[in-house]
Amino acid sequence: MPVYFESAEQPSTQDLADLEKIYLDAPAWLIAPFTNPAELIQQGLTDNTLVTARFNSRLLGAALLDKQAQRWLLSHLCVRALTRNRGVARRLVDEAMRLAAAAGCVLEVMIPADQPELLQLASAKGLCIAVEN
Repeated sequence: MPVYFESAEQPSTQDLADLEKIYLDAPAWLIAPFTNPAELIQQGLTDNTLVTARFNSRLLGAALLDKQAQRWLLSHLCVRALTRNRGVARRLVDEAMRLAAAAGCVLEVMIPADQPELLQLASAKGLCIAVEN
């Protein structure tokens, strides 16, 4: 079955449990500037910026997608440790790029400046990078 890109507007109880599991696997630098995964998830739901990747009715990945006037910023992208390296993150990024282009915007991926390996990977994949300080 394919991985579906969704906006998490009204998550079910199971979706919320899946989101917690996704971000519990995240390193601390990925959660910042939020104090914990629950705060990140709640802010994403409040701002309607939380997007997810669903497979077989379960959420495997999530990110924040801030749709600004000229550019869309994708940040806090995380995939559950059990399902990493299976194309879930790539699906999230590809669909965000497609939707941004359809809206006449450019997608930029927010990456902390102190993560040179991620910056290099994103650059190698041809992604537009917005570096966080």
